Amino acid sequence: QVEVVESGGGLVHPGGSLRLSCVASGSILDIANMGWYRQAPGKQRELVANITGGGITTYADSAKSRFTIFRDNAKNTVFLQMNSLKPEDTAVYYCDVDIISRAGNLEDYWGQGTQATVSS
Repeated sequence: QVEVVESGGGLVHPGGSLRLSCVASGSILDIANMGWYRQAPGKQRELVANITGGGITTYADSAKSRFTIFRDNAKNTVFLQMNSLKPEDTAVYYCDVDIISRAGNLEDYWGQGTQATVSS
């Protein structure tokens, strides 16, 4: 009953910016962690950024100083602002949402991903 949908990917030149959005909808009591992961061809999926329900953020070293994660709790939405993009940032970006069910359990949901390509 929960759907997670990412958007905002696209093709940009090196040095450009993208803002990714992730919206969780459905039967949701509350949301705890919301995170962004990415997977580049031939590489493992890696954490890019995470934000807790209390607003505590975590970033991968590769994302520090360039990316910002923030959320709009009223809209069950998390954003990833990506600036100064590099070709190495090219990947499918996935949103991971930890949902609090009405039974009080944590449930993990993933979106289908949005492609971000950084190329000249």
